[in-house]
Amino acid sequence: MGSSSQYTVRWQEQIKNVPQSQWDALALPLQTPFLEWDWLNNLEQSGSVTPRRGWQPCHLTIWQNRNLVAAAPLYLKGHSYGEFVFDHQWANLAYHLGINYYPKLLGMTPFTPAVGYRFLIDPDHDETVLTEIMVNAIDEFCQEQGIAGCHFLFVDPNWKSQLEQLGFCSWQHHSYIWENANLSNFDDYLKLFNANQRRNIKRERKKVEKAGLEMKVHAGEEIPHWMFPVIYQFYSNTCDQFFGMSKYLTRKFFEQLYPNYAKRVVVFAAYEDDSNRPVGLSFCIRKGDNLYGRYWGCFEEYDCLHFEACYYKPIEWAIKQGIQMFDPGAGGSHKRRRGFSAKPNYSLHRFYHPKMSQILNAYIDEINEMEQAEIDAINQDLPFTKKEITLDPNRV
Repeated sequence: MGSSSQYTVRWQEQIKNVPQSQWDALALPLQTPFLEWDWLNNLEQSGSVTPRRGWQPCHLTIWQNRNLVAAAPLYLKGHSYGEFVFDHQWANLAYHLGINYYPKLLGMTPFTPAVGYRFLIDPDHDETVLTEIMVNAIDEFCQEQGIAGCHFLFVDPNWKSQLEQLGFCSWQHHSYIWENANLSNFDDYLKLFNANQRRNIKRERKKVEKAGLEMKVHAGEEIPHWMFPVIYQFYSNTCDQFFGMSKYLTRKFFEQLYPNYAKRVVVFAAYEDDSNRPVGLSFCIRKGDNLYGRYWGCFEEYDCLHFEACYYKPIEWAIKQGIQMFDPGAGGSHKRRRGFSAKPNYSLHRFYHPKMSQILNAYIDEINEMEQAEIDAINQDLPFTKKEITLDPNRV
């Protein structure tokens, strides 16, 4: 439906300038929760995403009269922090060639290394036509503004081929993902492991129990209002201890999750017997059959609490809820010991300087082959039983 002449391109400096109902009509049908208006607007209104912090919103929208028919959350970046796709080698190459790498135009949900980014497009309109309009608008914008490159991170794999056909180059990475192998309970999960790792998981869970900690799950409307600023305290403490300058989210961001976005939040919290305040927790987001681990923290050191709060309790709850996919967040080779296999994810890149484009295209296949070899090696070393486990397909 519609030809290119019927559409109007508009760039938006804030997502609040786009009516939430129109944006979410495009975003809510997607599997990812991180392209929804509430999440993106909260990042901006909380002061987490601002030009001063190196994230300048520059959202592309396509209109037919007053109707939003396509959109892309985009950001102008002067650095590569908070992206979790480490392109510093490309930036260093550009520097040695005397080419400006920054600013760059970036498509992703800030600070969120979860697969699912794509253009938001009204299904009643021709996706091919709108995608070409959006890519042409991006190319024109970047070339007019002297922007070195356009990059889309953690893209929806079903969308990737469309952009490849339009000249974007695909770079492969990997995430650690748990997939529900038709399990009915935590014992089924344990049966997937070899004997040594089954004993190890049981010992780790027992240590949390012996420490006198009780795990509780708070989901959606069950989460009390007071807990949202507490989540920030744990997040902030973890960032201060381990990640230095990587404290990207403000206190206001967590406070503003309530009430509009609370329906997506799941908290796995540890309590001491005599306390109604958690001593540690993990903060997750759920949409449909997918669960995403985002942040975790504790104020005192409890042996194995991290594994319980971030992996075992979420998996146990996910099985009961019929969750099919659990992405626990970026990094951490220890995830493979808990049954998270390496799965490919992809970023898409276009350099506007011909030399950078030439080098990227010359070497990207070799880089991707090396990444695939690493994925294969990781998955061959997972601590699963060599004996094939057969579960009843009728059990959910």
